[in-house]
Amino acid sequence: MVKMFAILRRKPGTTVEEFRDHWKNRHGPLILSRPDLARHIVRYEQHPRHRGDAMSGTKGVDGVAVQWFNSIDDFIAFCTEPEYAEYIAPDEKRFLDVDTIEFLITDEPNVVIDGPRSASESGPATDGDATSGGRS
Repeated sequence: MVKMFAILRRKPGTTVEEFRDHWKNRHGPLILSRPDLARHIVRYEQHPRHRGDAMSGTKGVDGVAVQWFNSIDDFIAFCTEPEYAEYIAPDEKRFLDVDTIEFLITDEPNVVIDGPRSASESGPATDGDATSGGRS
């Protein structure tokens, strides 16, 4: 399994609301409605920016798309389908700043934390001082 992460910025002149509406209600359903495209994708996630301040990420970034593929070959097949050029690429230009899209294809993750930790998994015991932050 490989995953494609794409950093997305909206097209200049497009509001946040217009960007989100198009991405959720037009672009996503467009991919889903094209069987020759959708067959290559295992999972497609849309992650819109949480809020507009600096604590939600780099200025100007509006969202992250995550697409799961069984292999890099399936990703390439998706991108080279004639329907991608006919339907998806033109639609991307309607709401995305396509010249600024950044993407990365990743392997399976190295999971460091997987859910809440129990008290017994919280690490070595300290001197009982909760303010020590686990330092001895």
